[in-house]
Amino acid sequence: MLTFTIRRLVLAVPTLLFISLVIFLLLELAPGDPMAQVPLTVPPEVKERMREALGLGQPMHIRFWKWLVQFFWIEPQVLADHIFGTSFSAGDLRVISWQTRSPVMDTVIERLPQTLWVVGTAYLAGILIALPIGIYSAYRQYSWFDQIGTFVSMVGFSVPPFFSGVLVIVIFSVNLGWFPSIYDTTLKVTDWDSFLRQLQQMVLPVSVLALQVTAQISRFMRASMLDNLNQDYVRTARAKGLGEYCVVMVHVLRNSMIPVVTVIALGVPAIFGGAIITEQVFKVNGIGHLLIGAIQANDLPMVQTLTFIFAVLIVLFNLIADIAYGLLDPRIRYD
Repeated sequence: MLTFTIRRLVLAVPTLLFISLVIFLLLELAPGDPMAQVPLTVPPEVKERMREALGLGQPMHIRFWKWLVQFFWIEPQVLADHIFGTSFSAGDLRVISWQTRSPVMDTVIERLPQTLWVVGTAYLAGILIALPIGIYSAYRQYSWFDQIGTFVSMVGFSVPPFFSGVLVIVIFSVNLGWFPSIYDTTLKVTDWDSFLRQLQQMVLPVSVLALQVTAQISRFMRASMLDNLNQDYVRTARAKGLGEYCVVMVHVLRNSMIPVVTVIALGVPAIFGGAIITEQVFKVNGIGHLLIGAIQANDLPMVQTLTFIFAVLIVLFNLIADIAYGLLDPRIRYD
């Protein structure tokens, strides 16, 4: 397993480099000009100097190489300086946002906690709800509980976040007034009252994201449990006199979790993608909201960095899924 992990990590380097090149070329070919929002009263020669100041006057390969050096070499040095108090990155030019004129990674780190609060809570809640639903639905196949679970799952699969988000706002914020429709990112949890307000404003965005997670994972859990409940080793365990709880929750559940863990690991990048829409609906000032704003402002360094971070998450959690699959299934050996 260690050899496989090292091999996959080494292979991830050229993969991420190729992905970064593809992202850069796509952004270069995309329509839009960062000078489009500059007032028309600004003379053309001033706009040209502004373009040169942003580095747009340089050849494409030079700009791509500079971004690689800044992201893979300078930014890790900045992180090391922040942790250990060193000065490796003193005077080096970092990846600068065209929109805010500040380092991109500083803005990302500033917005990241908001996204992690919403996305992390939604994903954890979705998993904790989906697993028992999938297990019981499979054990009581075609029961009323299974029928309701299937219906809710189909709704979760079919309804997109931009619709379900607006729907819950209309019902629970406008009509009932139970929860706020806008996420207050300036709220600081300092006492019990502020903690309750934080929980209250998290209910709607977390519910919208958790619905999708629950729908997907519960269906995979149900299908995997049904596949294992009819296996020979289950009949053998029952013939030995083992209790039904031990048969289902120990023998069947462990084997059923092998494909489900893979789905859970691969779903982490997907839930970040879903958070982009959800953050727009509920005005959560997180990574998704930042990405949409950068696209609208033609802020290519910000868009390129955020898109590449999502690509890193996909590659990383693919590796985690493969490792988890090998650890859970003793029949699989990567070495």
